[in-house]
Amino acid sequence: MIRLLIRFLPIVAPACARTLLYGLLAGALALAALVSPSSAGPVEDGNAAFERGDYATALRLLRAPAEQGNADAQLLLGIMYQDGEGVPKDPALAAQWIRKAAEQDNATAEFALGVMYLQAMGVPKDETAAVRWLEKAARQVPPAQFTLARFHEEHGNYAEALKWYRLLASQGDADSQNDVGHMYETGRGVQQNYAEAARWYRLAADQGNAEAQNNLGSLYAKGRGVPRDDVAAYMWFALSAAQDNRPAAENREAAAAAMTPAQIAEAEKLVRAWKPKSP
Repeated sequence: MIRLLIRFLPIVAPACARTLLYGLLAGALALAALVSPSSAGPVEDGNAAFERGDYATALRLLRAPAEQGNADAQLLLGIMYQDGEGVPKDPALAAQWIRKAAEQDNATAEFALGVMYLQAMGVPKDETAAVRWLEKAARQVPPAQFTLARFHEEHGNYAEALKWYRLLASQGDADSQNDVGHMYETGRGVQQNYAEAARWYRLAADQGNAEAQNNLGSLYAKGRGVPRDDVAAYMWFALSAAQDNRPAAENREAAAAAMTPAQIAEAEKLVRAWKPKSP
C-alpha cells in the first residue's frame, strides 16, 4: 500500500520538500498491514502483482474480492483505474472504487479520496468533503495531516494549520518543525514569539533542514529569540548554503562582511564539526 499513497503525496507535498512524511507513511501502513488479516489470499497476491507491475494478474485477482466488498481490493482497483494500469484510465470509476474502500474506514482510501476531492480527480471539487475525508485519514496517515495543514494555511485558517503542523512536528518531521517555527516568528495562528520560533527552527536545523538552518541563522543575526551571535549566524547560513540554498549563501556573505577573519575561521570550524541529529 505504500506505493499507492506515494502516488498521491507529491500532489500535496513535493518529495523534495518534505523529508519525513514518506517514512511516517511507511510506518503507518506497515502497522496497518500487520493488523489487517483481510488482505490475505487473493488480495495479498493481487497486491504483490500490482507492486511488481503485473497489472493483468492483479486485475484478475482483485476484481472478485473488490466486488465482494474487500476494502483493500477496492482501493487497489481504484488506483488501477486512476492510473490506467491494466484497465482503461477512468478517474470517475477510480473514485467510485476508492469511495467504497473509504466508507469501510480504510485510512489509505480516505486520504486518497480527500486528495481527489481537493484536486477534482474523478469527482467535482469539494473542499468540505475533502476536509472531512482527510480528517478521518489523519488518525493513521501522516500525509493527511500535512495536507490539512497546507489547506488551512492557504485558506488563512492559521490556528488550524498550526494544529496540524505541530502534530507532524511532534513526530519529528523537520519540514513541519520549520513550518511551526515560521508561524511563531510571523505570529500567524499564534502570538508572535521569537524564542519559540528559534526552538522549533533548531529542532529542524539540527536534522539538516536547509530552510530551518537559514531561518535560525537569521534569528541569530538579528538577535531575535536568541542572543545576537554573528558566528552562530554564519555557521547556520553556511550549512544551509551547502545544500544549494541561494538566500542562505547571500546571508552568509552578508554576515561575513561584518565579521573579523578570526570570527569567520571560528564559524568555519563549527561548520566542519557539525553533524546532523536524529529526530
